[in-house]
Amino acid sequence: MQNRLRFGIFLAPFHKPGINPTLALENDLELIQHLDRCGYDEAWIGEHHSAGSEIIASPEIFIMAAAERTRHIRLGTGVVSLSYHNPLWVAERIVQLDHLTRGRVMLGVGPGALPTDARMIGLDPSQTRGLLEDSLGVIMHLLQSDEPISFSNDRWDLRDARLHLRPYSSPLFDVATAAVASPAGPRLAGRHGTGMLSIGATSAAGFDALALHWDVIEAEARAHGKAVDRSKWRLVGLVHIADTMDQAYRDVEYGIEQWFHYFQAVAAFPQMAVPGNNVKEMIEFVNESGFGAIGTPDMAIAQIDRLMKQSNGGFGAYLMLAHNWADPAATLKSYELIARDVMPHFQGHHMATMGAAARAEKLRPDLADQHAKAVEAMQARYADEVAARA
Repeated sequence: MQNRLRFGIFLAPFHKPGINPTLALENDLELIQHLDRCGYDEAWIGEHHSAGSEIIASPEIFIMAAAERTRHIRLGTGVVSLSYHNPLWVAERIVQLDHLTRGRVMLGVGPGALPTDARMIGLDPSQTRGLLEDSLGVIMHLLQSDEPISFSNDRWDLRDARLHLRPYSSPLFDVATAAVASPAGPRLAGRHGTGMLSIGATSAAGFDALALHWDVIEAEARAHGKAVDRSKWRLVGLVHIADTMDQAYRDVEYGIEQWFHYFQAVAAFPQMAVPGNNVKEMIEFVNESGFGAIGTPDMAIAQIDRLMKQSNGGFGAYLMLAHNWADPAATLKSYELIARDVMPHFQGHHMATMGAAARAEKLRPDLADQHAKAVEAMQARYADEVAARA
């Protein structure tokens, strides 16, 4: 049995501007419930404040609502934009969630992806990565030490700060740093011994950087006396599958154009630049470039295999970027098919039942003959008993 690959989603989310936001958020919660029933391991929830599509402003609030509706799935912030928040309050909120979820929470952090968010609070994009570095250092100290910390920069002034509660999880819940193409995320992950969220791992830049990212994280960990673990490395990709290729293509006609338009013309996030002027071109780009898999379960398996090879040693979890390419019913069906036909391939479960079936098939002719003879013998015996009584 191979190492068990975990499966989950990275939920920004992406909703079409103008639809009922209450219903959209309810659909997001129902998706998490569905994943919990299907045996998914993780769901990471985003933080955004502008641009009309990614409408969850507080992943912590969403996680608490989802935690009350689920039993097993672990729930992470994907990610808290640390440059927007006082690090003491970030640490306080995640520790409280750790208690309320009985250890099912995870902390994902990043600098903040949307410049339109940062602009509203007077931040320039050039500042966010430096603030991420400052904030994560403070947060990791608060989570791992009882000693107070004092720190000040242009945004925050902490004086003998310490947590009100210690974490519920022992020694600590998972912490992960976001990475796209640059070495900034791996550098911080190695420095603090955290996991890593490789967002856009299937984009050209993200895919090419995978092996380099792990080299960076290991080098930084050695330099700072930390230990890092590939099982804490999560790769994010794009998938929509159906029973047939044709059905999958029809499904994504529902929303793929809106999703592409968001990254082509709305979100100032050049790392996710995607070409395509119509549904056909968009599907072709996704499948032919390796950006994602729109089609059948075998295509999803092939994408994960490709990422395994490119990572040069493997990773711990495959997260699907939740995208609303299909309507809610077809989306739920896609996740169910992945749980049914894709997850067992990477979790060691498919080999046992396939092996049992193969062994039984090989033995069937001989065993069927023995069974038939046993039935015939019983029939003859019974006939003899009836004759004796007569």
